[in-house]
Amino acid sequence: IALCKHFLLKLKRQTRQLFVILILTKYYHGDSSKVLESSLWRSSDYGTTYSKLNLMPGTTIVVSNFYICPINKKKVILVSSSINERDQMLFISTDEGSSFQRQPLSFTAETLLFHPKEEDKVLAYCKEGKLYVSTDLGRKWTLMQERVTKDRIYWSVAGVDVDPDLVHMEMQDTSGGYLYVTCLIQNCSDKMVTAQFLGKIDHNSLSVQDDYIFVKVTTGNRTKHYVSYRRNEFVQMRFPKYALPKDVHIVSTDENQVFLALQEWYQTDTYNLYQSDPQGVYYSIVLENVRSTKQPEESVLIDILEVRGVKGVFLANQKVDGKVMTLITYNKGRDWEPLAPPTTDMNGKPVTCQSPDCHLHLHLRWADNPYVSGTVHTKDSAPGLIMGAGNLGSQLVEYKEEMYITSDCGKTWRQVFEEEHHILYLDHGGVIVAIKDTSIPLKILKFSIDEGRTWTIHNFTSTSVFVDGLLSEPGDETLVMTVFGHISYRSDWELVKVDFRQSFPRQCTEADYDSWKLTDLKGEKCIMGQERSFRKRKDTAFCIKGKSYTSALTTKTCQCSEKDFNCDYGFERAQSLKTEGDRCFADFWHDPDSPPDDCHLGHDFESSTGYRKVVSNMCEGGVNKQQSAKQHTCPLLPPRGLQLGIKGQMLAVAPGDDITFIVHQEQGDTSNTKYQVDLGDGVRAIYQNLTVTDEPIQHRYEQLGVYRVTVKAENMAGHDQATMYIQVTAPLQEVHLEVVPIAGVNQEVNLTAVVLPSEANLTVFYWWIGDNLQPKLSLENSLITRFPEEGEVSVTVQASNGRSMVQDTKTVRIYDLFQVIPLAFSSNLDLLNPNIPEWREDVGQVVTRILAKITGIPQESLVTMVKPGLPTTAELYILPPESKPAKRSVFVDKRIPAIKQAFNENNVSFIVRGGLQVLVTLADPNGGVAGPGVWALAVIFLISVIATGSFILYKFKRKLPGRNVYAQMHNEKEQEMTSPVNHSEDTQHIIQGEEFIDDDLDSQTLGVVLSINSRELHSYLTS
Repeated sequence: IALCKHFLLKLKRQTRQLFVILILTKYYHGDSSKVLESSLWRSSDYGTTYSKLNLMPGTTIVVSNFYICPINKKKVILVSSSINERDQMLFISTDEGSSFQRQPLSFTAETLLFHPKEEDKVLAYCKEGKLYVSTDLGRKWTLMQERVTKDRIYWSVAGVDVDPDLVHMEMQDTSGGYLYVTCLIQNCSDKMVTAQFLGKIDHNSLSVQDDYIFVKVTTGNRTKHYVSYRRNEFVQMRFPKYALPKDVHIVSTDENQVFLALQEWYQTDTYNLYQSDPQGVYYSIVLENVRSTKQPEESVLIDILEVRGVKGVFLANQKVDGKVMTLITYNKGRDWEPLAPPTTDMNGKPVTCQSPDCHLHLHLRWADNPYVSGTVHTKDSAPGLIMGAGNLGSQLVEYKEEMYITSDCGKTWRQVFEEEHHILYLDHGGVIVAIKDTSIPLKILKFSIDEGRTWTIHNFTSTSVFVDGLLSEPGDETLVMTVFGHISYRSDWELVKVDFRQSFPRQCTEADYDSWKLTDLKGEKCIMGQERSFRKRKDTAFCIKGKSYTSALTTKTCQCSEKDFNCDYGFERAQSLKTEGDRCFADFWHDPDSPPDDCHLGHDFESSTGYRKVVSNMCEGGVNKQQSAKQHTCPLLPPRGLQLGIKGQMLAVAPGDDITFIVHQEQGDTSNTKYQVDLGDGVRAIYQNLTVTDEPIQHRYEQLGVYRVTVKAENMAGHDQATMYIQVTAPLQEVHLEVVPIAGVNQEVNLTAVVLPSEANLTVFYWWIGDNLQPKLSLENSLITRFPEEGEVSVTVQASNGRSMVQDTKTVRIYDLFQVIPLAFSSNLDLLNPNIPEWREDVGQVVTRILAKITGIPQESLVTMVKPGLPTTAELYILPPESKPAKRSVFVDKRIPAIKQAFNENNVSFIVRGGLQVLVTLADPNGGVAGPGVWALAVIFLISVIATGSFILYKFKRKLPGRNVYAQMHNEKEQEMTSPVNHSEDTQHIIQGEEFIDDDLDSQTLGVVLSINSRELHSYLTS
């Protein structure tokens, strides 16, 4: 048993000055994820003392997780179960864990999701994909929906969604595809969910972030990304035309803009950064080749970090020619610069690192442990303060993790440690705590009260501890922290409270602060259209900033300059043309004067100048790079890129299926365009102002067939047309392979596939012959082939019609020498011929058995094949004897006269149902026998034999005389064989006749059951 995981969360209540910390510890089995034991601890004096909570005295309870209401931290829900996981339950508290109420559950909750604005509403997701909702803090639950995707469930967003009870989710439909739907928690049945995106989306692609909703759709090898801005209609996201994205990650959606990382078709371990317009539709590149790292479970980490506390500042690691460099931007990616190296090392000695050949580089990794800092540490409550691990040089070195700090948002840096440390900011960065990141036990920590200029060592414990994490108040507003860890891997938890409040005797006043102005690396004060200044505590002031502290001091709006404009969609800077400065050039595929896709006749549009103001930039007046934009009147655009699809993307449907056709037009006018729709079955319609969402075209085909569906869009400027073919087919039930069991070397053999139902259309046949892994394809149900050498060859046919696939396999024996005798039957057999394979096989078995008994020829040397169709005929195959003749030309088969004599003397006959005697004769009594190796085409089936001892001949509905009807299969009927008959006995003596009428057949269907002894059957079966 090993300790593998822990969770720590805390609460604070100000009214009674109780400072509550809740800690959950869990012991996992060393070889699995199963929790064997858990403990919940509570402190009400900010970590000075802890008490272990006993949720159910006398019963062992395992708490898997707990959740705190984001708007009322007094409310806590524990997710737990009995030790054998048989009983699932919640423990609910409304007093910060002082007391809990047990609530049994009928399902296993995997995750809970509190409503962001209404404290008693909770969603619960369970492993089976079911989603439950509670409106009374988990006391009563209602099943909302099944087949929901984990982590793709979102509450409504305040200020964007109208109804606070709305839930966004990705769910699987009955066909296995995934949909983006919404519903209200009061009623979320299948009939009440609303599909917000018409059509299927990729699994795990739904993302709801602020004003934006993202989905993606993959068809073939192309993936399209769609966005909805403030719940408007989804629009395809417009990246540069030939970016051809392989993967997209959303970096941020704040400040009314989408910032994302996109991996283009040529990239493997890097991504490009793009920025959008306010609607999230049009994207322009801001930085190329940002390093990425693939993690377990196919997750990807991208080396970009948003610096918290100062809007618009990002750090990124760019990888070019194998070298990784750290860059910083102050204006959301408009300009990037490498980090300036410090002038001295941590001991005050000058460093040899000088620009432009040497810079500071930082590791931008997230910590796996949520209770320690990553390699770079920033906080909203400490603007301008950045601590990170990295190195000086021409590139980032993986094994070097020296610690550097800046207090002016990256303009100047100082080295503070030679090894990586975990960092914790207290009192809005007024105290910085650092503990070495090491695998050995520690007893000291370091802290600084002057933004890392000087450090004090503090012994926080008398016994060395393996440090597992650091814990402080959310927002870093206090001076109290907790260090937790363990003395050894078998010991209990050790928690140490560290209180810095005694070091600061008073609260800060305004006289204790200086101000500092934000500037970029070049000293520019106007950043994102503003001059911004922040409060900064004086180094000599030993006071507490406290909860009322605000860092922002003043802002001053700047006049706009070229630096406040970025390249517009379809434009980019040519870095190689230094003489052009920051000029944006149109990409070769982009025509700036072409009207936008949503340009309607009578409206006006501006052609882009190549520039757009950086979103969130607050500058006013001054330079306006967009001012020279030309005004144009929207022309009547011809329809272009007309596409016709089906909701669900199934082009093969069954009769009676409801089909929703989707018409999409990529370019051109839609409001003045006429759409003529021909559904291929005589139904035609004309639409004006056709839209995908408002007027979907619904139809139902009742008859089997192939239907050509066309949509023609036409206006005064031109026209376009889209066509698709709909296959209305019934699922294939089975296929039967008709092939001769005996064939000659290098002679043509006809392979025929008979499918059910017989009216199946547009069936594709795959023919697999022998051991060849490459099949032959045909649209015809027959194929001519040859077999080059003697032996047994397996032949398989697969039939597919787009909705189903079936197959059948037969074995063909190839000989160089064999003979064939055509046979005929008395005409009364035609009345009883149902023309199905099993019937023909059984009749062939009877003829072979009787002939072998009469002539004494081994049954293994005879094969009788009854041919399909009417009148009923057959072919008798006489296989070569075991001892082959030395010379083919002088060989005379002495078996042939005996066989002919048996037929000529009318000795070959059998009885069928109703007592009718059927006589088997030569088809041409005066004709010859097909010579050795000459006749090689016949139709017979080698059947599997089961020892049931019964032979049944059915008379089915009579077929029209002379009509050639191919085999229809009924696999339900067992394939059986008759036993040998003693030649000296009258055939009638072994018949135990019993007439019967099958209700499923017509009134004339009669038959006789031939019973045999199973032991006789066993002695007879040799082939």
